[in-house]
Amino acid sequence: MPRTEDGASSPAGVASTSLLIRLRGIKPSLSPAEDRVADIVLADARRAAGLTISELATAARTSETTVLRFCRRLGLPGYPQLRLALAEESAQPRTMLRSGTDISASDTIDDIVAKVAFTDASAVEETAQQLDRDALAAAAAFIAKAGRVDIYGVAASAVVGTDLQQKLHRIGIVAFAWNDPHLALTSATLLTRADIAIGISHSGTTTETIEALAAARSTGAKTLAITNFPLSRLASGVDYLLTTAARETSLRSGATASRIAALTVVDCLYIAVAQRNLRKARKAVVDTREAVAGHHLTD
Repeated sequence: MPRTEDGASSPAGVASTSLLIRLRGIKPSLSPAEDRVADIVLADARRAAGLTISELATAARTSETTVLRFCRRLGLPGYPQLRLALAEESAQPRTMLRSGTDISASDTIDDIVAKVAFTDASAVEETAQQLDRDALAAAAAFIAKAGRVDIYGVAASAVVGTDLQQKLHRIGIVAFAWNDPHLALTSATLLTRADIAIGISHSGTTTETIEALAAARSTGAKTLAITNFPLSRLASGVDYLLTTAARETSLRSGATASRIAALTVVDCLYIAVAQRNLRKARKAVVDTREAVAGHHLTD
């Protein structure tokens, strides 16, 4: 995946990506001063668009030079382009609602349902918007002919990994999902150049998943990362990178929007793999459905 001079991702196969989506993706890699600028922009894009460069620098307790560096990190040549992009973002009706999606103690049940639904729907829509089509197609093509697929993920990411494993298995792809770090490492060391390893981590910083993917890479196997942060350790050096665009609330431990976003990527990947040999995939789905038909109750 090509990168800009400052290290930001610039995938050729991505549809026009929202500035705020890109910013959330690179935020963990920003310097403390740049991060303060990001906080102001993400808190209120419309207000930030109305600030001069000196006003934004003052509000972020930093310098105009840092603001300009922040612009370049987003792939923008200067501050006027940042203001224009933020103004365009602010014109989007969904953008204006994002800041109020965290749960508060005074929320009613109706509020909770509305906020959860909005957050999950936004995660799906924004993930689809920025998903790298070229990387998706290339990864699907390799998986379709791979000798074996290893999938690594722990905690909530293990749920996503298991979902991908059972989908691939139902269309005849030999796939294994490992959530135990020891089993993941031992399996990774047995992969070959004909195989592919997939690491799933919202943060891209889960050490067990990073280690398993590194072990797979050392055998010559292809590697694919699914993460929310394109500059994370997990994403570094992989053959294929598919990013999500989830924005978690303070109740992050539930891994809500991030799981929905990752499952969206998994579904796109599965369908893209199945499409490589659609007749075979359809027959496999029918055969496996018939195999378990006797275990469903009928009237």
